[in-house]
Amino acid sequence: MRLIGKEEVENIAIGAALLGTGGGGDPFVGKMMAFQAIEEQGPVELLDITEINDEDVIVPSAMMGAPTVLVEKIPSGDEALEAFHSLEDVLNKKIKATMPIEAGGVNSLLPVALAASTGLPIVDGDGMGRAFPELQMVTFYLNGVSTTPMVLADEKGNSAVLNMVNGEWAEKIARAATMEMGGSVMNAIYPMNGRQVKDASIYRTLTLEENIGRTIKEAKANQKNPIEEVLQLLGGFTLFSGKVIDIERQTDGGFVRGTATIEGLDQHKGDNGYLEFQNENLIVKTDHDVLCMTPDLICVLDTETALPMTTEGLRYGARVTVIGIPADEKWRTEKGVEVAGPRYFGYDYDFTPVETLHERQGE
Repeated sequence: MRLIGKEEVENIAIGAALLGTGGGGDPFVGKMMAFQAIEEQGPVELLDITEINDEDVIVPSAMMGAPTVLVEKIPSGDEALEAFHSLEDVLNKKIKATMPIEAGGVNSLLPVALAASTGLPIVDGDGMGRAFPELQMVTFYLNGVSTTPMVLADEKGNSAVLNMVNGEWAEKIARAATMEMGGSVMNAIYPMNGRQVKDASIYRTLTLEENIGRTIKEAKANQKNPIEEVLQLLGGFTLFSGKVIDIERQTDGGFVRGTATIEGLDQHKGDNGYLEFQNENLIVKTDHDVLCMTPDLICVLDTETALPMTTEGLRYGARVTVIGIPADEKWRTEKGVEVAGPRYFGYDYDFTPVETLHERQGE
């Protein structure tokens, strides 16, 4: 166990936005929510997954909806508390801790704010090791944990308890409710006992996010290349670098969908890169080759600052470096690829690991 204060949150926000692969919410919003809660209630206890008891009740907390909506509809924090306490009533059990469901600027830090507000600890792990757009795309689901009961809550005071037969139905009904509730909601979801958390989670995600943020800051302070330092930390690859020359983006069906076109610079001069996303970056390719595909991580960094860019933050003229990072091995299983691989999203590709694609580029 250790404490998370404002300095740790600063670094987590950077790392969470990077692992969020373009989604997971605006890191500034998440950081401000966590800052406010910590200023009012004090630092938060961070528990390693190995420290929780098998019988403890653990409930992740998250934002659901289109990130473009969240930027305009800033949550107060009351929505997350309402969802959390309502689910506790439904379970009729005392919740002992919360945790992130995914990595992302909001969805890594909303649980920190919730933990500060409730006085509960937060567990150092999550269900993705990145961000994905749909509720069933979590390692908890891969491991047989039920998505529901879950509670959605909005800023108007509305809340809804859902009990669904599986994760796909939970996604469909919760997404429809989210659209009616203004395009974004807070939820409490995937209630688990400690044994399930140990078996189904990706471990130490918050610590990794903090290390990413610290690595970028220290590289800048020591006149090192922060992108190269991050790639070394994460075992990643530079996929494409250039300038954004076109971006098509729309909010559709509760998601932000679109494509960014990147004109190649430096070693990629003369080629164009195409980044396709549904809240999160799903595939990046050139006119000739696929460079990386889901469930591996596709992250866009500002070439000058090395800070991660979300899909809603991409702008014409931005100079960016696109990097690819191998996903956790849970996502590279047959079940993981079935749930969150390229064919699920309609791409006519079999999943190929980013390291294999990168090796082919060098041939």
